[in-house]
Amino acid sequence: MGEALSTANDHKVTIHLPQRGRKVDLIRHGVENAQTMLARNLAEREAQEDILRRLGEHFGLDEPPQRIEIYDNSHNQGSKPVGVMVVAGSSGFEKSQYRKYNMDDASIPAGDDYGMMRHMFSRRFGRLARGDHGASPRPDLVLVDGGKGQLSACLGMLEELGLTDIFCVGVAKGPDRDAGREQIFVPGTPSYILKPNDPVSYFIQRLRDEAHRFAIGSHRARRARDIQSNPLDLVEGIGPARKKALLTHFGSAKAVGRAGINDLLKVEGISRQVAQKLYDYFHET
Repeated sequence: MGEALSTANDHKVTIHLPQRGRKVDLIRHGVENAQTMLARNLAEREAQEDILRRLGEHFGLDEPPQRIEIYDNSHNQGSKPVGVMVVAGSSGFEKSQYRKYNMDDASIPAGDDYGMMRHMFSRRFGRLARGDHGASPRPDLVLVDGGKGQLSACLGMLEELGLTDIFCVGVAKGPDRDAGREQIFVPGTPSYILKPNDPVSYFIQRLRDEAHRFAIGSHRARRARDIQSNPLDLVEGIGPARKKALLTHFGSAKAVGRAGINDLLKVEGISRQVAQKLYDYFHET
């Protein structure tokens, strides 16, 4: 059975509607699968909206948060620092909204978590404070990976930018870094540990774990790119194995360039001759 329809350009389009046989079964299965998928998506969205409502009530927000931003950073003994922003909302994790912040040129002392958080907040919320059209929307809730120090650094930057109305919370691992016993830091109140088996606790743990996963993955990707292409490729006698050993030991090509010959000799596979070539390459006048 078919029905002919006319388009705006008077082209004929025929739609066939099978009445029996294999094609009817295919259509029936397609409809059933679509109904099942729709029911699942509606159930997941309902569950997500319920946990957002619980989260909003837990922190005393006027409305359930529709945009949650979670911040974390990762580095290797201070080298190649990367900060990340993960976003979650009523549809779950919004991966298209995730952001990475490379901080090589930020003049931040190695391993300075507070400085990295301040730098990340300066870049993320500076655009919002200036009213840049390309800035991400204002969050309803911000979660910072870390304790009182990290939270204070972030709040200080928000205050400098005039964004003191953004609700910001610190989330740190509990005693003995026990996942599931996260310690919560809310401005103006004593810190506390969430109750075990609390849905809000599970949800916050998921948010924190996702930010941590994204931060670690982003940092590893940066290190992999650095291993594949950097100034060490131009030094005679430095192949892939030696390059990887140097970067693993020092963290970056820049750190290799600052090293003395005795420091270079501590790296496995680096002979005195190779160490001299490295030193000469980075100290040519």
